[in-house]
Amino acid sequence: MTIHVTARLVTVDEFSIGQRLDNYLLKQLKGVPKSHIYRIIRKGEVRVNKGRKKAEYKLQLEDIVRIPPIKTASEKAIKPSDNLIDLLNQSILYEDNGMMILNKHHGMAVHGGSNVSVGLVEALKTKYKQPIELVHRLDRSTSGCLILAKKRSVLKALHEQLVHHQMEKRYIALVKNSWSKKRHTVDAPIYQNSRYSVIDAKGKQAVSHFHPLKNFQKDDFSASLVEVVIETGRTHQIRVHAKYADHPIAQDDKYGDHLFDKVMKEKGLNRLFLHAKSVTFTNPTTNEIQKVVAPLPIELENFLNKL
Repeated sequence: MTIHVTARLVTVDEFSIGQRLDNYLLKQLKGVPKSHIYRIIRKGEVRVNKGRKKAEYKLQLEDIVRIPPIKTASEKAIKPSDNLIDLLNQSILYEDNGMMILNKHHGMAVHGGSNVSVGLVEALKTKYKQPIELVHRLDRSTSGCLILAKKRSVLKALHEQLVHHQMEKRYIALVKNSWSKKRHTVDAPIYQNSRYSVIDAKGKQAVSHFHPLKNFQKDDFSASLVEVVIETGRTHQIRVHAKYADHPIAQDDKYGDHLFDKVMKEKGLNRLFLHAKSVTFTNPTTNEIQKVVAPLPIELENFLNKL
């Protein structure tokens, strides 16, 4: 436990505007029971702009919240390496006052976890000394366009575009088996259990469009390079839909084909062949249609040239 022996004054940032005071304190005071949170609010130990507030009070930008001395769960200090900061700086495809788009590298974790001490979000928060939030997610094994918001208003506007299918996300993948050169749509609900995402009627609607670009027909394998456009953003959606269509993605350790992956590895592919190629959206800051493209990583380009 960490013991804060003196009161803290915390200024409300962009991403906490409109949040209830009780929910805000639950995030600030990790490990503290809800009952205790409500008790310190009720007793007036928590103050907002030097005044008492109820638990349901909606926070405003730059409100100053007084948090009393209290025991909280211990948190390790986050210190990203200089190499990680340099890599992130080199990965910026676009940036303005409200957002940034990174060309995320394969193997880079978005958030820190049990096997990763610092994710790119934590590193960016440390670098910029301000809140930064994910607009959408990419698997650790997937590379390409990743959008992050620096303002709550931008985050909200981009989420609205995602919900109403107004943001276009295109991916490139190499899949098992040749695929006829026309558009294929997979409309199958995805349910996430404790370990995998699966096609199941009790899941959420998921729609993916596959467009074959080039087929590879060899003695020991057949494959297809495809462009994928997704209408929804379910966990592992493209990977699950590709498997469902009998075209699993190359080197997919969760949903792939073992024999196909073995051949791909022998030919030099050592990562999942899935890359977020581009995003097209309305920039909330400029109100203009914007397209950002992440070039195919050199290791995937070189692999294709050898096939």
